Amino acid sequence: METGHIWTARMESPVGPLTLGATPDGVCLVSFDDHRAALDRLQRHFQCDVIPGHHPHLDLLQRALSDYFAGRWTSFRVPVVYSGNSFQNRVWEQLRGIPYGETCSYEKLAQNVGRPRAARAVGNANGLNRVCILIPCHRVIRKDGTLGGYGGGLWRKEWLLRLERRVMAEGHIPRALSHH
Repeated sequence: METGHIWTARMESPVGPLTLGATPDGVCLVSFDDHRAALDRLQRHFQCDVIPGHHPHLDLLQRALSDYFAGRWTSFRVPVVYSGNSFQNRVWEQLRGIPYGETCSYEKLAQNVGRPRAARAVGNANGLNRVCILIPCHRVIRKDGTLGGYGGGLWRKEWLLRLERRVMAEGHIPRALSHH
């Protein structure tokens, strides 16, 4: 997939630094990974130049993430760009449908993508998600209710889920940050 350029930025968050990336079409990276490693993987995947800088999608994303971490936003309307195989794309679309503050099991997610026996494949696709938080892979848990794995570390998954549950328990009205 040729996108021309990907603009990148770093952002501090309550769960550690985030590496962010955007193409002209939308956000393509929100990662807890080591900054250089995340950028190298992004460049290899999209086959284009990755440059630090400002871009309207990154500006909107940084405001949206700041508000998310502060408990002021519960839904993102930032355009998201992802490219995987058809199965991965179906999983990522299903992830985006998991409501804020709720969780879904790997097994249920596999059923939702039409592959009821593919819970492990769903877990693998979940782990390949390059746009954490916006594609909320942290909301997927084991069918027994335990957290399971998380590429950003289980402590981050637990922190994100606690944030969302606290915001919902406080009765905040879900709001979406529009990309307009």
